[in-house]
Amino acid sequence: MAQRVATCAMQVATIARMTPARTIASAKHPTAATKTTRHQHADARYTAAVIPTTILAVIAQLADAEGLAVEPWLAGLGITRAQIDDASVRVSYRQASIIIKRALRSVPRSGFGLEVGAHQSSGTFGVMGLAMMTARTFGDAVSIGLEFADITGALMDAELEHPNERDVALVVRPRFPDEEILVFLCEELFASTLQLARSIVGPAFKPERLELTYPAPPHAGEYRKLFDCEPRFGASRNRLVVGARWLEMRLPTHHPVSAQQALAICREQAAQIKRQSEIVASVERILRRRLAEHPTLSEVASHLNLSERTLRRHLAAAGRVYRDIHDQLRTERALELLSAGALSVADIGSEVGYSDAREFRRAFKRWTGAAPTAMRHLAGPLE
Repeated sequence: MAQRVATCAMQVATIARMTPARTIASAKHPTAATKTTRHQHADARYTAAVIPTTILAVIAQLADAEGLAVEPWLAGLGITRAQIDDASVRVSYRQASIIIKRALRSVPRSGFGLEVGAHQSSGTFGVMGLAMMTARTFGDAVSIGLEFADITGALMDAELEHPNERDVALVVRPRFPDEEILVFLCEELFASTLQLARSIVGPAFKPERLELTYPAPPHAGEYRKLFDCEPRFGASRNRLVVGARWLEMRLPTHHPVSAQQALAICREQAAQIKRQSEIVASVERILRRRLAEHPTLSEVASHLNLSERTLRRHLAAAGRVYRDIHDQLRTERALELLSAGALSVADIGSEVGYSDAREFRRAFKRWTGAAPTAMRHLAGPLE
């Protein structure tokens, strides 16, 4: 067993180091802009393309098995079906949430989040799953999972609490308020966590209770069957409570060398996500404030006390290009104003840095594939 784990670790390490992350910047559909809150627009985490496609790949895999077309879910997002399965691709929370919403409307049943979560295993979590498998104890594995959740494509924030001496609780919170996908996100996270835990410590693992903030869904019975406990709906928080004794359990798959190798790669990937988020967020903040002024790369670099060459190098290291970031933000703002319907196309162009309405129309069609007037007519319910 130890030899197999060590071999797997070396293979994962080689692949991880050879595969640079590629971000996907896209034009934003106007109907998605209609319901997006100002808070989300202001939060760089909403549009930063730093999320691996892990969950989306599982969704697409299940859709393929049922003969459902995945391509319509990707329309207007600049993502292809092949890229969903590409370990080097990164998407934003906005892109991921839109794909999930479209998927939920296409799947003709409730409980899809439980299916997506239950379909996963330690292998789904990549190098982090390996780091957890080779940890000394289950408690160490849990700490690793919480610390490096972002490198696996997590779409919720999680933390561990100790409500009493007997229990520990995994508490999760939505990264952004969005009732349409809350149930799916909770189901996927808790079900995948359960599968991961059972793959690490064995099938006997079971929670003491599962608490959820939303009302009991039509498929509530599926929760009881999967988690082997009585779920509590309408609770104050979303949390999975387990016996603290599980944390002390030593893992039979513990391998010190493999654990060190896997953790080193986890740290590298986490640092890369942080670097991507920080530099891109800084550029986005400046551009949002000055869209109408059409700031150049040199001007933005000067504002950040960097040379143009240094900023370009930092963005390249984050997998981004200045023009793409600028175009993405101009697209989002233009779509937001088109959906509001108060300004003319020429005025909207001026708001995003175009003094010539014809130039704006050409640029807008390049960004979205449609004319501004056509996209304005499409504005309606959230995608």
